[in-house]
Amino acid sequence: MVEESHDESSDRRKFDLWSVVLDGPTISMKKGPDGETMIPKDRNEWNVADKLAIQNNAKAKKILICGIGLDEYNRISSCKDAKAIWETLQTAHEETTLVKKSKIDNLNRQYELFRMMDGETIQDMHTRFTSIINEIYSLGEVIPNEKAVRKFLSVLPES
Repeated sequence: MVEESHDESSDRRKFDLWSVVLDGPTISMKKGPDGETMIPKDRNEWNVADKLAIQNNAKAKKILICGIGLDEYNRISSCKDAKAIWETLQTAHEETTLVKKSKIDNLNRQYELFRMMDGETIQDMHTRFTSIINEIYSLGEVIPNEKAVRKFLSVLPES
């Protein structure tokens, strides 16, 4: 028997957890009374491999849950397994081309109409402007730095 190194066994465990996320948990099955139909095993019939599969789902769920905030948790709290959590998060965060284009258009409009607000400090205005630029950039659009600087300077009050 060949022993796995620590790195190989760690990689294998990560792969097993990711498989649970992508493929769903393994449900331990057995032949039913008719000898052909497969039915889930009772808990007292689980072997070591069955228990490991259940553990992997629990670990994958824990990892996903620990990596999200309260709003996200509320979104996935009713999910039964790691795959359902992952699919829910993907659906919530996937953006169709149309939605993405709409967001870019909205942000470009905010950029074009950008002005200093009454009572706003230059620092606050800069933070708000940078936020718009960063959001545009995160969606794959680039506003050249020189253009952004010219825009920012053009909206500064004369005072």
